[in-house]
Amino acid sequence: MSSWTCDGVPKDGKQYPGVSPHAPQNNTGPDCIICGLPREAMEPSGSSKPGKTVMTGSNGGSANGSQQWLIPAIIALIILLLGGGVGAFFLFRSDDQAIAPSPSLSPSPTTPSPTTPSNGQSISRGEKLFLRSTPKKQEGADAFSQENWPNAIAAYKRAAERDPNDPESRIYWHNAQAKQAGNPITIAVAVPTSAIPDSAAEILRGVARYQTEYNQSSTSGRLLEVAIIDSSDPSPAPNVAQEVINTPEILGIVGYGIDSGSQAALKQYERAGVTVLSPLTTSFQGSTLKTIPIDKKEDELLVSYLQAVGKTLTEYAAQKQPSPNIAIFYNSDSRYSQQLRQEIINSLPEVKGNLIKEIDISYSGFDANSAVTDVQNSGGRIAILAMSKSKVSQAVAIAKANQNNGFPLLLMGGDELYNADILRDGGDAIADIVLAVPWSFSPTDDFAKDALQSWKGRVSWRTATAYDATKALAETVSKNPDRTLVFQELTNGINLSDSTTNFNLFDQVPLVQAVKGNQGPKGSDYQFDPLK
Repeated sequence: MSSWTCDGVPKDGKQYPGVSPHAPQNNTGPDCIICGLPREAMEPSGSSKPGKTVMTGSNGGSANGSQQWLIPAIIALIILLLGGGVGAFFLFRSDDQAIAPSPSLSPSPTTPSPTTPSNGQSISRGEKLFLRSTPKKQEGADAFSQENWPNAIAAYKRAAERDPNDPESRIYWHNAQAKQAGNPITIAVAVPTSAIPDSAAEILRGVARYQTEYNQSSTSGRLLEVAIIDSSDPSPAPNVAQEVINTPEILGIVGYGIDSGSQAALKQYERAGVTVLSPLTTSFQGSTLKTIPIDKKEDELLVSYLQAVGKTLTEYAAQKQPSPNIAIFYNSDSRYSQQLRQEIINSLPEVKGNLIKEIDISYSGFDANSAVTDVQNSGGRIAILAMSKSKVSQAVAIAKANQNNGFPLLLMGGDELYNADILRDGGDAIADIVLAVPWSFSPTDDFAKDALQSWKGRVSWRTATAYDATKALAETVSKNPDRTLVFQELTNGINLSDSTTNFNLFDQVPLVQAVKGNQGPKGSDYQFDPLK
């Protein structure tokens, strides 16, 4: 779907109640993420398409329609690689993208500047530490940088045994083994290790788990090596990309977001023939995954995913209260939050729901106690927290205000609130909060059972989906360990094999609920369990 611009002023001659002019906003979905106007509202009178509902914007197509694919969990990763939504977008972003006219995203035609020492600090195979350091990890890094593989193996092995929940030690341990064996197969993963270390660690656990499996079962003698790229800061992304391009043994990458630095880097990789599985370069048809030019994105997976989230949340709300009275808390400084808010509004007519209040928490005067009281006094019974992960503290404040009022509101939300902080900081106030996430932990699931043994604790959907993405890339690379061949194969498309989960992501997103338990993060009495 091509992009289009909305300024909040309809051009089709129709009246749209509640819509006002705003700064030009570039959109890729069917509705403007700021005001909700449908795309055809920006088309001159006489050219608009019939049949659109103009009160709250169109629903952009049903999740039960022609795109009702059976999607394995890898799609959740590709959708969520960006760090959490339409601009806060998904796993690998550094922070939320503010809503503002976008600058030119095209890289400069000039040759990128030479790699500087600071750029070199953004990539590590074991010589630098990105996550929490320990004496043994530092010993391993020192040995790795000196190419003393036996000492690096011993130190990183010991570090991994002392802290089994640390994926960095395990990845570097296997990297040292791969180096010692010689001629490793190398891929890279870009994660926000300094900006969002907890999320980065969750992703790296999935990467480390597949690397372990691959190296334990390798019959070729070539082991898998994983370079970690810190993608926290978008500004050096083009220079870091050039460093990767100049390192021909790195055969493919998982990661990158939609910020200008990432887009410039992706164009560099594309020109150099380096495969990147990213949200802007990946397409799906049925069970076939393929990479496409960044300027020719064919499938707007994100919009379809958030439509499913909105549909899932409102349908559950209707189960708890017929014709539910719903309030939406959102933050207007996040595109993810804006888009999720709009998809929830679009889904309300299907369940005969009523929008009681829309509350923008990003304003400096926001007060959780008065907001919750206002929603309650207005007849609201369900509050959907359509908020980005940077607003977890506000989500906790809303939950505590709700607790102080005697829990009048059922709290719900999306995947951005699925994190350790809300469980630790929320305490009893977040009991029973319901979230829609692309994978949920179940003790009967094989991947979940393995995680308990491997990591001595639960893992999240980020771990499960990162495992799947690493598997897809590594299997392709191992068959054709050549950049050109990998690029060609993924351009043509590959069929996805079995994955950790298998569900129709665009039809029904799994729900989890915060319940009492001892398998949550340290410092919390709560954990997220699949909703029964």
